[in-house]
Amino acid sequence: MKWARTAAMSSPLFAGSWLNLGSADTAAIAGLAGYDWVLIDLEHGSGDFTGLVHQIAALEAYRTAPIVRVPSIDPVMFKQVLDLGPCGLMVPNVETPEQAREAVRYIQVPPLGARGVATSTRNVGYGFHYEKYVQEANDNLLTVVQIESREGLRQVDAIAAVPGVDVLFVGPTDLSIDMGLSSDPQDGHFRDALTQVALAAQRHGKLAGALVRNQAQARQYRDLGYRFIALGSDRGMVVQGMKANAAFFTELAAGKA
Repeated sequence: MKWARTAAMSSPLFAGSWLNLGSADTAAIAGLAGYDWVLIDLEHGSGDFTGLVHQIAALEAYRTAPIVRVPSIDPVMFKQVLDLGPCGLMVPNVETPEQAREAVRYIQVPPLGARGVATSTRNVGYGFHYEKYVQEANDNLLTVVQIESREGLRQVDAIAAVPGVDVLFVGPTDLSIDMGLSSDPQDGHFRDALTQVALAAQRHGKLAGALVRNQAQARQYRDLGYRFIALGSDRGMVVQGMKANAAFFTELAAGKA
């Protein structure tokens, strides 16, 4: 496993990226680039469950930890995804400590949780290291819960207090829309909300995380105490690169470049 909870708490920053395209190639590129972690998105991404195993496999040669965002709290999906061997799950729009406890329960194996583990699935090396996996899973699997609503923000301290929750991850777009605010971290009211999440994480020994749009936002979130930061996505980087090249050709054809 690529995530060790005890070691993680002492690291100053975890650099991540979003994988929306469902592509094993972009997963491998992220690994080659040297990210600490990537988020494989099954909620809003283009990929599906069939392609998930190939993205996880593409990262095995690298130190980059694959985290999978599931669409909802679903014990069957949790089990199926974790059987493929990611380093953890991201759970969207957690609004109550009860939901957080439920998510942790279905991620962890007994005696701490209720997730079933088979002896011959991919995550246990098809049976070659079943015992080792069961002994280490509860210490090493990462549980990321997203704070994406006013209710989640209102209960963020109670959510952060739930044992087994590792990261409070802000969904800036969803949270700002629900609050009727700009998602710009320099907006005073939204900045207050971001600070509230960061302080709750700090009080309970957890990490605060977010997906940011650019390097300036990454610095702003870091300065607020966020240490689990994703900058951009494979889809966004492709869009930006193609737009820039297409604009260059337009200027070149007009003799302006």
